Amino acid sequence: MNIAHTHPRHDAGAAVVTTDTMNGLYAIRDPGCAAAIWQRAPAPGFQDWIDGLDPDALPSARLVLRPEAVPDALTRLGDTHGLPTGPERDWLEADIAELANRFATVMRAPYLRLRLDVVTTNACAKFHMDAIFARLVCSYRGTGTQYGLSQDGGDPDPVETLPACAPIVMRGSLWPAKTSTTFLHRSPPIAGTGETRLVLVLDPIFDVEDA
Repeated sequence: MNIAHTHPRHDAGAAVVTTDTMNGLYAIRDPGCAAAIWQRAPAPGFQDWIDGLDPDALPSARLVLRPEAVPDALTRLGDTHGLPTGPERDWLEADIAELANRFATVMRAPYLRLRLDVVTTNACAKFHMDAIFARLVCSYRGTGTQYGLSQDGGDPDPVETLPACAPIVMRGSLWPAKTSTTFLHRSPPIAGTGETRLVLVLDPIFDVEDA
């Protein structure tokens, strides 16, 4: 896939690619790319809307489904949790559906595991690489995923924090092309702060019987 028009930018070690278009996420398939980040802003008004919602109205689920089934699943999920209707909810559901479709295409995966997690604790607060093929993470509310390049196997320094609504696609340790990488990530430690995060996680599923 040609991404010549996505304006990718590489940090030290060419481990992380940042792009200003969704197509730039295809960079994850480039040699030496450990993670691809789409730097973008949400729709106007979305952040204030979702940050102001009662946490009980935030949708949470763990589903395995085909990418084309995601829109209907999100509608049912929002209705079940009482997510207020309006343009902001429409944007959220359309955005998740579009990310799911694009991620499945990039991964060449017929199914996805979709998680929407409402997080108030220190989930996965240790820097690590996931024992998976690859993963997409997008934090719609709260502090975003933290990441960096490890030095001598220790925690990254400096540590970067993704802004809300900026998706990241990361290789896991099961990625078939074994290349050396120092890229590590974690969920931000938020326990005791009163913060509530809403995090989308997508994993490719190549055989639904293994899901």
